[in-house]
Amino acid sequence: MGAAVFFGCAGIAFGPALALVLLTVAAEPLRVIILVAGAFFWLVSLLLASLIWFISVHLSDQEDSQLQYSLLVFGAAVSVLLQEVFRFAYFKLLKKADEGLATISEDGRSPISLKQMAYVSGLSFGIISGVFSVINILADSIGPGVVGIHGDSPYYFITSAFLTMAVVLLHTFWGVIFFDACEKRRYWCLGLVVASHLVTSGLTFLNPWYEASLVPIYIITVCMGAWAFFTAGGSLRNILKCLSCKQEEDSGVMMYSALQVPFED
Repeated sequence: MGAAVFFGCAGIAFGPALALVLLTVAAEPLRVIILVAGAFFWLVSLLLASLIWFISVHLSDQEDSQLQYSLLVFGAAVSVLLQEVFRFAYFKLLKKADEGLATISEDGRSPISLKQMAYVSGLSFGIISGVFSVINILADSIGPGVVGIHGDSPYYFITSAFLTMAVVLLHTFWGVIFFDACEKRRYWCLGLVVASHLVTSGLTFLNPWYEASLVPIYIITVCMGAWAFFTAGGSLRNILKCLSCKQEEDSGVMMYSALQVPFED
């Protein structure tokens, strides 16, 4: 039973992310590098947030439970803000790297677009965030013991898995929106990304009242997903074309690479 819960919850939490990595990232070495580097940036932000929380706890009265809970909320807020700061720092780094790649390329264009960088970096933030938030829960799900035997919610593992999946997707959407807002200097978009991240983190403190936390988080996820879709250049026409499985007819124009010369009659 423990193994079934472990693999089931792991599949729910990381199944979509694994599919995205295999289908859109794994085949491109440059995207893999951006994925790994993004995870490193998130880890550094977590390290700094943990250090701030650790110092604040040891400088306060550890016998005061209300104060310690307030410091936990404070630590979560600091962690969110540091994540967004490091997302901005990663944007600046990728922007410089994009300029360098364009300089050394033969056609003067970067082999990867800024929107693709935004997507991969957001996915990397989401995956590493999900791993750190749910790995201990998955380890406990193997057993021994049964959730709910002492009156606790029996849905702890399944709700944690769905929450992790939402967080992974949210980071991916936030990455796309954040990079586009930085590129176009839309500061109100940056504010909405940070605010939605803070709200999502704050809603987790309502657990184990899962209806009050999971439902709003998934509403935020759907809204951010739609926003990221249109930000990345999507449209309703694209959705209808995808659902109808129709493809545009070949215009008859033949494309030749820069290394090939078309034969002349």
